[in-house]
Amino acid sequence: MAQSPRTVLVTGGAKGVGRGISERFLAQGDAVVVCGREAPDALPEVDGRRAEFVAADVRDAAAVEALFAQIAQRHGRLDVLVNNAGGAPFAMADKASPRLHEKIIQLNLLAPLHLAQKANAMMQAQPRGGVIVFIGSVSGLRASPGTAAYGAAKAGVLNLVQTLAVEWAPKTRVVAVSPGPVLTEHADLHFGDEAGVAAVARTIPLGRLATPADIGEACAWLASDAAAYLSGTNLVLHGGGERPAFLDAATANRDG
Repeated sequence: MAQSPRTVLVTGGAKGVGRGISERFLAQGDAVVVCGREAPDALPEVDGRRAEFVAADVRDAAAVEALFAQIAQRHGRLDVLVNNAGGAPFAMADKASPRLHEKIIQLNLLAPLHLAQKANAMMQAQPRGGVIVFIGSVSGLRASPGTAAYGAAKAGVLNLVQTLAVEWAPKTRVVAVSPGPVLTEHADLHFGDEAGVAAVARTIPLGRLATPADIGEACAWLASDAAAYLSGTNLVLHGGGERPAFLDAATANRDG
């Protein structure tokens, strides 16, 4: 049975991975609200349905309060929160300043927690509750050289997902999606030029980076009735993972 249209908030939902997520929910007829510090040049739009934009820095408690007040006023409910906003610049741990580490943890761990608190408060008061999807990362599941604080924050997010799923059940389901490398408009910042992107793709068993649409599909499924029994779960979306380095380093059991 098809789901009725819902109200969905996607933080950082106007670009990159967030845009792919927003477009997927728009495609199934949901009302999508996106937030960011600055309005984008163009909002996500699918088949004439356009996302709404609310200016909000997710690290600012007052801005988050105002964001949820606007959602309540305009829509009267919130069915899905996708905690997508995040990221970090490349900086080796011994070179990064304490202030940088603090800002990264604030954006990638504390802000999603505070947003989830606000969303859960609305969802607990709704007959059908709601779903909170955290965007994690494979950086939270393995070493994260060059982005140590980011990896640690994402590892914390995965613990949050398990804990909140217990605390907020049964009204609110809490799940995570942990992507591997994703091909966005800023892929060059992480992987370099086209040759760099292609080289990274060759390390992935499925032979390509994920796309924002791939992440959107995962989020839409996790938030759907088809996944109604999933909570406290982390869906790892990495195209098969990373080839173990020892296979290429070893001198035994090599083909050819």
